[in-house]
Amino acid sequence: MQKYSSVGLAILTLTGCSSPFPQSDTIASVMLPEMKEQSHPPDRELVPSQPKIQQFCWFRSLQPLVSQMVEAKGVTAGNMLLVETIQNNTNGTLQTAKATSALHTVLDSYSDFSVVPEPQLKSARQALGLSSEDSFGSRSKAIALARIVNAQYVLYSVFSGDVRTPTLDMQLILVKTREIIWSGNDIIQP
Repeated sequence: MQKYSSVGLAILTLTGCSSPFPQSDTIASVMLPEMKEQSHPPDRELVPSQPKIQQFCWFRSLQPLVSQMVEAKGVTAGNMLLVETIQNNTNGTLQTAKATSALHTVLDSYSDFSVVPEPQLKSARQALGLSSEDSFGSRSKAIALARIVNAQYVLYSVFSGDVRTPTLDMQLILVKTREIIWSGNDIIQP
């Protein structure tokens, strides 16, 4: 019997019907003490700041190395040069796209090489199955790409060391033999 009354009470409660127990119709009023508003500064969420990227004068920094390369023994003027995106192997973030663009500008100021134009490079990357954002990452990929665009040379460059004063290592590679015909390095100053 108790089982049935518990089930019945549960049904009445769930359906919203009034219960058999008397309810009072009066609401008790309670006086609460006044609370003074306290002004709290809003909680601030700490947002991590972006890493500071060291600014360099890329053109001025790359000029001496390119000058050495152009004057190197075994370099034949007038040939096609594939400039590979400069790799970053430092302990931080460098603006490699800006550095590579400055390298193109420095090379354009010399008449010794014809740099592979960007549209031709883009179609060659597609032929190799590389995305336009993909840096070659290895000398073999760069040489394979150079063969597709009929470039005689590849300029392979890598930043290494401390990000505040990175060292730039450059290698000029003869595509036909895969021989490094010139290499140079320099510390890049801000």
